Amino acid sequence: MSGRGEPGGGPGGTGGRRHGRLGDLDLVGRNRGPARNRELVAALADVRDLPDGPARLVELERIAAEADADGDDRSAVDARFALVETALLHGERWRLVEPVRRCLAVLDRRPELFTDTEADLLTRYQRYAVEALLGTPRVGLDQARAVDDLARRTGEAAEAVAELRCRIADHLGDEPTAREWYDRWATAEPGPASGCPGCAPARRADVLTGWGEAAAALAELREVLDGAVDCTDQPERALTSALLPWLRLGEPERAGAAHVRAYRRHRRERAAFPYLATHLRFCALAGHPARGLDILAAHLPRLDHPHDDLSGMEFAAAGALVCALAVEAGLGGRTVHRPAYGDRPAADLDVATLGAVLLAVATELAGSFDARNGTGHQSGRMAAWLAERPVAAPVPLPPDDGAGDEVADPAPEDPEPDELELAPLTLSMITALLDRRGDRYAVDAGATVVGRWGEAVIQFRRLGERGEILHARTLATRRLPVARRAEAYAFCNAWNQDRLLPKAYVHDLGGELVLAGDVSTDLAHGVAPAQLAVLLNAAVTTGVAYADAVAALP
Repeated sequence: MSGRGEPGGGPGGTGGRRHGRLGDLDLVGRNRGPARNRELVAALADVRDLPDGPARLVELERIAAEADADGDDRSAVDARFALVETALLHGERWRLVEPVRRCLAVLDRRPELFTDTEADLLTRYQRYAVEALLGTPRVGLDQARAVDDLARRTGEAAEAVAELRCRIADHLGDEPTAREWYDRWATAEPGPASGCPGCAPARRADVLTGWGEAAAALAELREVLDGAVDCTDQPERALTSALLPWLRLGEPERAGAAHVRAYRRHRRERAAFPYLATHLRFCALAGHPARGLDILAAHLPRLDHPHDDLSGMEFAAAGALVCALAVEAGLGGRTVHRPAYGDRPAADLDVATLGAVLLAVATELAGSFDARNGTGHQSGRMAAWLAERPVAAPVPLPPDDGAGDEVADPAPEDPEPDELELAPLTLSMITALLDRRGDRYAVDAGATVVGRWGEAVIQFRRLGERGEILHARTLATRRLPVARRAEAYAFCNAWNQDRLLPKAYVHDLGGELVLAGDVSTDLAHGVAPAQLAVLLNAAVTTGVAYADAVAALP
């Protein structure tokens, strides 16, 4: 898995983790610099009410362009920071390149507009923009030169500089240069752009595994696997990186146990898509093609909108390998459902046909990378994967029942027909369902429903021109002093890496920090009471879990 950053996360284990800016655009840069365009400030405040997605990106791009034309650098920077975070949230790292470049230009020209925290955050964003080169061929190879600018800002000896130079060289197939930079990466001191230190050993192990150095990869992972590293991605991230090394070094039982444990988590997390290729390869090489088909069938729809092009290529290649070995094992008669997507109709594909489809996807993406790179390395790497065969007899696997991992909710009763009728979202629908739950709440003058559930204060309100957006905001009752800002950001980063709901961020009240979270759901086409009940229950359940986690902080 060489040449890849952290998922959904984001690169270095911090990519998709949000620092609370998008949820509080009106607070960013407050009272700094010359007078700002009030209309743009208002537009930035309003954009928080838009659901995550293309509409928000388009509006932020419009605001940034208008701010440029108006000479309002602060609003332009705020809009582009929000653009970056929205793109990271949706796994579209390639969109970072231009807004990061423009923010860096403002930083060079007007450094007084940026706090130290914002300058450090922009340095991390610069790293993510460079990593976009590794994830998609839609970013030009000239983006590799951005490492030179990063080196100018952080120092040539910075860990992030050495890591990026190593991984870019490895991605291009220049192993001698990659090895030279690897040695510097392994001994460099971490800095603001280094990414998650707990995931760095796994990133280095992935590079070593790609070079065929299984023992060195496991040595790199030793401290993480021993529990000496504090990171929310661990130990599952490291266990995944250890799968193939353990298998190749004759420790199949450890590999089997690691696969079951890590996949139990990764199968549930959207940001873990890049790790699925390794789980599929393990199943293929460990003599479990049937399990590989099960995993492939479960996650095949995600190939239509993968974390990035690199993870899509690797998932497709690993899936094609599973299909080939399944046919050899006599499982060719099995069918896998491929859902409709765009103009493509749904279909039930036999294993051989599915393998051919996946091979075509992997080949096309590898060819796109190689055309951009001017090398044949990615096509050769995928061909090597497809030529692999099981290394031993079927590896014993422990039970994969998820015991203790998650508790299933009791099956709900079938809703009545009127509970399934779509209707416009109204305040009375929200309060009626809360009444049915037996919750206590109040409705303020602005038609916002406010209640307290344990350590969480949760607000429900309708947003949008027609009140078609359900917005749930959670406020943890525990406050933190401003001196713990870095810790608060780290907590929110970890939460957003591991959980889908709510989106966590930090609200600075001046003298103290409020840790908040929100969830917005676009119900423009109406909502059925049964559906709304699920949304409210999810908001309360996840909001309480978030507030409890804040309360448990030291």
